[in-house]
Amino acid sequence: MTDATLSPALTTAVLSRFNRRKLVALAVPLAIMTYLAYAAIAFDIAGLAGRARMDNATVLLSDFWQHKTHVTRDNRSGALRVAIDGEAKGVYPPDRLPGWITHSGQSTRIDLGDGHIVTYDDAGARYQVPGYGLIDIRPENGRLHLTAPQPLPDWISASDNRVSVTTPSGRFAYTRTKVETLRYQPGWALFFFTLDSPFHYMNWPEIAASALWGPRLDPDMPNIAAMARDFWTNSMWRHGDVLWAMFETVLMAFLGTFGAALIALPLGFLAARNMMPFGPLRFMLRRIFDFIRGVDGLIWTIVLARAFGPGPMTGSLAILLTDTGSFGKLFSEALENIDEKQVEGIRSTGAGALQRARFGVIPQVTPVLLSQVLYFLESNTRGATVIGAIVGGGIGLLLTQAIQTQKDWEDVAYYVVLIVLMVMAMDSLSGWLRRRLIKG
Repeated sequence: MTDATLSPALTTAVLSRFNRRKLVALAVPLAIMTYLAYAAIAFDIAGLAGRARMDNATVLLSDFWQHKTHVTRDNRSGALRVAIDGEAKGVYPPDRLPGWITHSGQSTRIDLGDGHIVTYDDAGARYQVPGYGLIDIRPENGRLHLTAPQPLPDWISASDNRVSVTTPSGRFAYTRTKVETLRYQPGWALFFFTLDSPFHYMNWPEIAASALWGPRLDPDMPNIAAMARDFWTNSMWRHGDVLWAMFETVLMAFLGTFGAALIALPLGFLAARNMMPFGPLRFMLRRIFDFIRGVDGLIWTIVLARAFGPGPMTGSLAILLTDTGSFGKLFSEALENIDEKQVEGIRSTGAGALQRARFGVIPQVTPVLLSQVLYFLESNTRGATVIGAIVGGGIGLLLTQAIQTQKDWEDVAYYVVLIVLMVMAMDSLSGWLRRRLIKG
């Protein structure tokens, strides 16, 4: 056969292969686009985007790193109330108002910064907005009369019963019963000391001087002990309760993980082919492991919470049950991959089954088992947060409560930071233990 007869066939084969590649190159993007279009319809992406409230999301995210002070005047009695985050525990004493609030008689002047000035009095309220003008609100004949430059911008909402103003410097709302101004400031207010503590009104140099050589503010204890007491019993941030909740979370993960490991170790021996000659028992144990692992841990958590009631112990049992299936499979597979020569050597000395397992098997699989257990402990520390939210224990419970209120989102940020630090600490601890126990 000559080259002349081969050329057309070779050319056809090359063109056919090129066309197949081109078809595949076109089909793959088309399939991806089709799947994405189906997913967008199935998950109602358009409806989700329409229901999204980005303004609410912006407010909640801003609350992560800043706090707001409520300045509220009762329009019926004229009483003024200044409170951090609107909390009853954060109400300023009348004689110790912040410096940006000036109160005299029935008139109150609030400086929001950058030229934004709000004034309360018996006639109504006024909000001076730089670059826009004066917003004047006065009650007349059971309705609110608004005087402001027209047309009204979208950051002003006005009706006969309520007027709301939202600016970067704060928020303002006037109704027939009360007028309220919210000023945003960076930082977590009252994190160390609440307003009923004398240390709140000191700056950091004064606090240091008081702790070292200042006169005792409480005759029963040194100032540094009084500082620790006021910090630990902080009624707004509840540091003592939060620390106990963190301990409960770690305890749930520890008890669940190591309890599962202790139960799964003998079961792993019974499920390993080279350890248990009785096939039906091995088959039954492996199917039990598959069943336990096949049901998600959150499902077991809900089932156990209904059976035993809420509490950290229920969370520990949920982790124990879930990890028993995972450890049983991992341990049995590790036992099946051991070096049989060491076991045979110990058997030649006349050792029994328990002695062969103790001196010929356990030393081989210990590094693998410890590594897996420590990894699961680290993972379960994160999972215990979610489990605690379901069973009502640990830091997960506090986090869920703070999210549900949608008021104190700085508390949510505080708990999230503590959870991240806890996971980082467990990661470092498990790594150190692995190095010490496995490598020596």
